[in-house]
Amino acid sequence: METCVFCKIRDGQIPAMKVFEDKRTLCIMDINPISHGHCLVLPKTHAATIFDADAADLQAAMATAKRVAIALKQALEPEGLNILQANGPAAFQSVPHFHLHLIPRWMRDGKGFDWKLSPGNRTEIAKTGEQLRAALGGRA
Repeated sequence: METCVFCKIRDGQIPAMKVFEDKRTLCIMDINPISHGHCLVLPKTHAATIFDADAADLQAAMATAKRVAIALKQALEPEGLNILQANGPAAFQSVPHFHLHLIPRWMRDGKGFDWKLSPGNRTEIAKTGEQLRAALGGRA
């Protein structure tokens, strides 16, 4: 896609700190990092969201994410790692090209992603589960 910033990075039209590249994927450092070592894994084939992406590209992205996560663990020794993926404006996706954020974490790093646990309505949970099961072909 000619207006996609990640496609432009893939094609060498925009500079980026490339960490890893293979036939299907690319890993770059995030220019607005949440933490030291925050990087992005993306399929080379353009797909705006997980809904649009080819399953093989998603598998390749996750395999690269694991490879990079191991490297992050060895190089930076974080105490944890968040993998974040957003789809669409309501989920705060800022670049419409499927990508995974790998975010190294340290205790008391002052960053968020926590939310208070609040018990859900069991009837609604079951109803939603049934809707999903039906959409998946009725097998669980």
